Amino acid sequence: MKFEIVTIFPDFFQGPLDYGIVRKAREAKIIEIAIHDLRVYTHDRHKTVDDRPFGGGEGMVLKPEPVFECVEGLGMSSREARVNDTTRETIIVLSAAGEKFTQAMAQELAQMDRVLLLCGRYEGVDERVTENLADREVSVGNFVMSGGELGAALIVDCVTRLLPGALGNEASSKTESFSAVTAEPKYDERGRLEPDSTNASGGLLDYPHYTRPAEFRGMAVPEVLMNGNHDEIRRWRHRRALEKTLRNRPDLLDEAALSKEDRALIEKIRREKD
Repeated sequence: MKFEIVTIFPDFFQGPLDYGIVRKAREAKIIEIAIHDLRVYTHDRHKTVDDRPFGGGEGMVLKPEPVFECVEGLGMSSREARVNDTTRETIIVLSAAGEKFTQAMAQELAQMDRVLLLCGRYEGVDERVTENLADREVSVGNFVMSGGELGAALIVDCVTRLLPGALGNEASSKTESFSAVTAEPKYDERGRLEPDSTNASGGLLDYPHYTRPAEFRGMAVPEVLMNGNHDEIRRWRHRRALEKTLRNRPDLLDEAALSKEDRALIEKIRREKD
């Protein structure tokens, strides 16, 4: 996979993309990352990439000319081909006004061969870019940052770890928080979840983790994790993941794979809180 990042601060990416899984994936030729300075595609002596918006208002907006020239110069496939899904390429504008980036979107992008990330700046990008050049606008959260560079680095990291060979354990990305259900959930005769792995996320947050020592400053690791009974461990982890999701991100429960027992437990916890 190749990531194309268009930015007015190319040096920003010298640090965030040179460590950990992203660095290893680059060295293993699993991904390629190309950084493009938008100012190279300007034609005035000041290398102007922004201008005031028509109709007035605060701040500056990225101009369409350098953006179109940059993207077209990179030889991306036509928008018609991308819309018709005849190519595995996509163009994304990083914008606070975009749709929220999710694990599901990351999994979708992991199927691409080429992803171009345009880092918005100032008050945004000329709307003709988002309407006629890009495939989608994406936001990494319900907050406003100074530009899209941090968001682009975040997307590269999140997508990279989903690619075959990027992680030491291929199962890791399937059991983490927000991971989608990849197969029909299995339940026993009492309606309890029977995950195939140590714990299938099923859209829930990750379960709690413990490591050595077994007791630290009077705080002991739960006995169930050390008794060697993997069935009990699976069930314990699923229950704790359910409780953590209810406590920290109850909105995720609307999309999670829940059994009747899960829903009964949720109601019990809610009653206890009240």
